[in-house]
Amino acid sequence: MRISVCTFISGFLLMTSCGNGKEDRSYQIQVSDLETHLIELSSDEYMGRMPFTDGEVLTVNYLENEFRSLGLQPGNGNSYFQDVPMVSIKTNPAAGMSIRSGKGNLQLEGLKDYVLWTQREEGPPPVEDVEIVFAGFGIVAPEYGWDDYKNMDVKDKIVMVLVNDPGFGTEDESLFKGNTMTYYGRWTYKYEEAARQGALGTLIVHNTIPAGYGFNVIQNSWNTTKLYLDQRGKESYRPVFEGWVTLPVANRLFELAGMNASEMLAKSRKPDFQAVPMGLKASTSMEVQATYDVTKNVIAKIEGKTRPDEYVIYTAHWDHLGYGKPDETGDSLYNGALDNASGTAALLALAKAFKEEAQPERTVVFLSVTAEEQGLWGSAYYAANPIYPKEKTVANINMDGINPYGKMKDVSLIGIGQSELEDILEDELEKVGRYAAPEPTPSAGYYFRSDHFNFAKIGIPALYIGTGIDHMEKGKEYGKDLQDNYTAEYYHKPGDEYDPGRWNLDGAAEDVQLLFSVGKRLANSDSWPQWKANSEFKAIRDAYMK
Repeated sequence: MRISVCTFISGFLLMTSCGNGKEDRSYQIQVSDLETHLIELSSDEYMGRMPFTDGEVLTVNYLENEFRSLGLQPGNGNSYFQDVPMVSIKTNPAAGMSIRSGKGNLQLEGLKDYVLWTQREEGPPPVEDVEIVFAGFGIVAPEYGWDDYKNMDVKDKIVMVLVNDPGFGTEDESLFKGNTMTYYGRWTYKYEEAARQGALGTLIVHNTIPAGYGFNVIQNSWNTTKLYLDQRGKESYRPVFEGWVTLPVANRLFELAGMNASEMLAKSRKPDFQAVPMGLKASTSMEVQATYDVTKNVIAKIEGKTRPDEYVIYTAHWDHLGYGKPDETGDSLYNGALDNASGTAALLALAKAFKEEAQPERTVVFLSVTAEEQGLWGSAYYAANPIYPKEKTVANINMDGINPYGKMKDVSLIGIGQSELEDILEDELEKVGRYAAPEPTPSAGYYFRSDHFNFAKIGIPALYIGTGIDHMEKGKEYGKDLQDNYTAEYYHKPGDEYDPGRWNLDGAAEDVQLLFSVGKRLANSDSWPQWKANSEFKAIRDAYMK
């Protein structure tokens, strides 16, 4: 006689075979459930899936047709779309930037030495002899007793700041979070804080290790189009420019300013650091062309049987970079197979899996968001304009890049220690003889670099996993080498194409099956996962869930 048992882990109900006396036999996601969509969406026909292009039209129509053919309901009333009003800003910077000081002058070369862009759609004024201030890490964090801008007015000045957090590379876990990046270490935060301080412009010093990617990734933003949410009618201050400089150039600027770069880095790691004028003045200019348009999130749902007004939301971004800087072969099309045709394919595979099974108790939502590559804008717009109330949203499960390397013993748990969703994940992994490992590069701040972050910022517990490194046959060193090779050779490059000779989707199918199991437990339970006590997002959720 089979006995059904219900257990609790971390206070969360495990829906094993409770209530029906039958063994849970989940739909098994196959490689074919992923591969067909992956090949289609990463093909040249889709032109790199850039918003505001014909590639977007093809992509969102494909997703709508697939959701409809699977029998899913529209997720936004009678529509499968949520309009996201945006502005496309093409920045054409001058070829160079001149630096003037009492000790001599320096001419910087655009693209090679620095990259600039602007969020000002009306076109910024020329930068003429504007003072440069070194502002350390550019952080204001009261909870850490930290303010890099104290006693310094940087209004109408250019601030140069360091990437990542003060604790990175110190082995001091009490200094911010040591080598684990906080949101204060993200480049997006540094631009936001400099704008709050009234800076005319911001230059982040690029360093490959703490940034998590090479300067070639930054160079993709030179003289190209960037997308932003349309803020007309609710304008706020926007600096004249944002940008990056290479580490060698930053060292030359320190030298020209009569400063020792190593000493300045050491001082920047201390809470008593104060921003310091460099005695340098910069001049450059840029031209701008702005176009207003509407891009689309694509959204579908399977309505819950007993609690249709409670929601589990899966997300994956459909967009990539379109056409850009050619590689050494002359290829300028950024197909974005792993990033993120693979996650979009997984979203469709999950929709099929849920549709094949009994109707869930809660509503399951499948949200494919736009403009992630441009700044997580599609999910940011959804978070600010949610179709489903945040108070009724149980959790978000995000997919951004699905394992192309074959079966792994582990998965990488991004942002470990955030929520009880991790406990559910680990339980499901244990059932299939696998395990969760901390992300191999916590300094890269991946928890703040994909769409789940916008759900977390409004308090919704969000789960994001990465590909593991413990290869089933060849071990951890081999798996780590595969990931390092992807970052160096394919990430945000035209070479990110689907290659059946190089890809092995057996592990991808297992990882998506894992996320299916987690989502099923959420969708068929009446419990709510919580943020853990030390999560920076707990107070946000607690405030509106009382």
